[in-house]
Amino acid sequence: MRQLFIRRRLLPLVMMLSLAAFVPAGQVVAQNVQEPAPEGSVPVDTKDPWENWNRKVYTFNETIDRWFLKPVAQAYRTFTPQIVDRGITNFFNNLTELRNFTNSVLQLKGESAVVAVGRFTYNTTFGLGGLIDVATAFDLPERPEDFGQTLGYWGAESGPYLMLPFLGPSTPRHFTGFVTDGFALPSAWDEVDSPEVYYARALQVVDKRADLIPAEAFISGDSYVFVRNAFLQRREFLINDGKVVDDPFASGEDEDLMLDDF
Repeated sequence: MRQLFIRRRLLPLVMMLSLAAFVPAGQVVAQNVQEPAPEGSVPVDTKDPWENWNRKVYTFNETIDRWFLKPVAQAYRTFTPQIVDRGITNFFNNLTELRNFTNSVLQLKGESAVVAVGRFTYNTTFGLGGLIDVATAFDLPERPEDFGQTLGYWGAESGPYLMLPFLGPSTPRHFTGFVTDGFALPSAWDEVDSPEVYYARALQVVDKRADLIPAEAFISGDSYVFVRNAFLQRREFLINDGKVVDDPFASGEDEDLMLDDF
C-alpha cells in the first residue's frame, strides 16, 4: 500500500518528465540563441548547453565519491572474494530481468521479452537464485532494456546532457526512464521489505562502484568530457540495439570508448 501511494504521488512527475523528454534538444538550444549573448561571454556548446551547471555538479559528485564511496568500494574489492563479488553482481543483474521484460513488451520486441523470461527462469532455478549466470552459458545473453530506451524507441528525443547530484550522468529522457522504472513499472524490488531493501540497495551501489574501478584506467584528458561521451554513446548504443550511428559528441579520439557500466 505504501509503495502504491508513493507511485501515485510520483506519477504526475513522471508524466511531466516524459513530456519534457519529447521536446527535441534543438528547441532547448534555440531558446538560448534567440537572445544575443552578452559581450565577452563564453560561447555555449550547443551539444552540452548546461555544461557550466553540469561541471559544478560533476565536481560535487567527484568529491563525494573520492571521500566516501570510492574508499568503501576499494575496501569491498580488497576483502570480497572474486567469486562472491561475481555472485552479488549476478544476483542484482537477475533482478533487472523483470524490467527488461516489461520494456521489451512496451517496445514490441517479442524475442527480447522471451529472452528476459528465459534468463530469469534459468538463473533463478539453476543459478542458485541468480548468483550464477547460467543463462549466458545457455546462449541467452542479457538484453538490457529500460523505460528510457522505450521512450527512444517511440521517438522521444534524448534532450541535453544533464549531470545530476549523486545520480551522475543523465538526460531528460534517461532520467524519466529511471523514475518510471523505479516507481511506476513492476519491479522485483517491490517484494523486498524494509529495512532489508535499504541494505540491499546500499550493497548494490557499492558493488556497482567497485565494478567501475578498473574502468578508471581508460579515462584520459578532460574526465568530464570523457564521462559525458562514454555515457551518451552507451545510451545511443542501447537504444539502437547495437547499431552504429553518427555521434555528434564523438571527437575521433580515445574518448569514444563505450563503457558497459555507465
